[in-house]
Amino acid sequence: METPWYQKVIQFIKEAIAELKKVTWLSRKEAVASTVVIIILIIIIAIFVGLADFILSLVMGSIL
Repeated sequence: METPWYQKVIQFIKEAIAELKKVTWLSRKEAVASTVVIIILIIIIAIFVGLADFILSLVMGSIL
């Protein structure tokens, strides 16, 4: 006889919790530092894309 679906769900949740306990989590300091780096990179990329869009629109406007 097959295991009932609800017992499979309970077993899955228990295994997921056990795996999450094995994870090495970032410290608060590391998480903040990573977040700051990502935000700075996003700003730099946004400026680059904005400038590229502006320059290309000027070029296309002068061609057409």
